[in-house]
Amino acid sequence: MLHTGTMFAVLHFFWSSWKESFFSSRKAFWDSVRLIAVATFLTGAVGLLLKSLVEKVILGDVPHAEIELLFGNLVLISAALAAVGVLIIFAGWKSRHPSDEKTTLDLKGSCWIGAVQGICLPFRGFSRSGATISAGLLLGIAKTSAEEFSFALAVVLTPPVIVREILRLLKAHHSSSFDTTSMVGLFYPSLLGMVLSFVSGIIALRWLSTWLQRGRWHLFGIYCLCASVVVFLLHRSGL
Repeated sequence: MLHTGTMFAVLHFFWSSWKESFFSSRKAFWDSVRLIAVATFLTGAVGLLLKSLVEKVILGDVPHAEIELLFGNLVLISAALAAVGVLIIFAGWKSRHPSDEKTTLDLKGSCWIGAVQGICLPFRGFSRSGATISAGLLLGIAKTSAEEFSFALAVVLTPPVIVREILRLLKAHHSSSFDTTSMVGLFYPSLLGMVLSFVSGIIALRWLSTWLQRGRWHLFGIYCLCASVVVFLLHRSGL
């Protein structure tokens, strides 16, 4: 449900700019739908491939292994934060020295961004927005276009993620033990988290957008590197 709050934050934050770009005309709308659909398809293909690889090869010896087992691995999270931090810093540097900058996204660019988003899915810490926007910048796409497209993909991706989380939540609690009280107790924390994630999402979006548009995108990468160090130290301390 945290993803739900973030999704509504994205819709609220970008709706005005999307109306001027994605919904400016019938042609712009259908061109955007095509690019988003292609990118989302590649996200799913890459994400499912990585999921299968992790569950059947890397976690092959673990009974009933699921990709979510990686989400609590602090070493992996620290490495993912460090990797995306380096990517963001490099993209931020390149965006300050643009060559042949584009104003719109083409099919090839949407494919690359979709594939990068697929790589982010199994790895906590590998910032989806940071990676996809950085991919757009490295492809020479204008900052605003890369940002709008990245978060449009997030909105499309969120509902399947929410459904998966709800199904996992229900599976963890046997249906025969459900009553009205237990259902409320099960979902109330998630609803509260959704509200809080909406508020924090708005704040984070304003923060990231300002850094991106003012040529300070590398600061987000530095933040990720600092977070990587903190997470690694937490691991070393035994947490």
